[in-house]
Amino acid sequence: MTSPDNQPDSHEYFATRMAPNSARAEVWRHVAKYLSKWINPQGALLDLAAGYGDLTGAVNASRRVAIDIHPDLATLVPSNVEAHVGDATDLSRFANNEFTTVTASNFLEHLDDESITRCLSEVRRVLQPGGLLILIQPNYRLSAKTYFDDPTHVTIFDDKSLTECVIKNGFVHVRTEARFLPMTLKSRLSAGHKLVPLYLRLPWRPLAGQMLVIAKKPEGS
Repeated sequence: MTSPDNQPDSHEYFATRMAPNSARAEVWRHVAKYLSKWINPQGALLDLAAGYGDLTGAVNASRRVAIDIHPDLATLVPSNVEAHVGDATDLSRFANNEFTTVTASNFLEHLDDESITRCLSEVRRVLQPGGLLILIQPNYRLSAKTYFDDPTHVTIFDDKSLTECVIKNGFVHVRTEARFLPMTLKSRLSAGHKLVPLYLRLPWRPLAGQMLVIAKKPEGS
């Protein structure tokens, strides 16, 4: 979920674009395991626009924090997740260097340029030096025909432009996987979530429409 300025009523959005789906949580459990090599299990993790907290609750971290504008966030996320209701581009409630990892799935494409810059500046502030930003986003290069099926999408990103965006905003690029997941978890992959680990091991992932970009806050900054 994005900020209140450019997102419909949160209850409406959850009911339509993000209806409850038990299979989705299982997919994210497999994704969290794949991402574990980049997540410090001894550190704190912040998930931006966390939704139901499927990724947040599945990661291995000493502290799991979710922020989202949904007013009932605390009742949506798993019990092992610390819920904060608020605009995920405003992280002023968190201290400098508070987190070792920040994650966001399907978030930045909902923001305009000014909001993206503000958000990434805040992420840099709350990340510890050397901490990682992990982004999962629709890849326009692979999903142009369906990118705006969600009318709240504002900014176009592909694997090259998102990588350049994080670098421009002061991060060090770590990894890009242009083909990461299907565009929507309402796909056959969600129905057969046990296939997700095999899918993520494939060198070329069919039907992929989402990308993975990982960036690092520079050491000593």
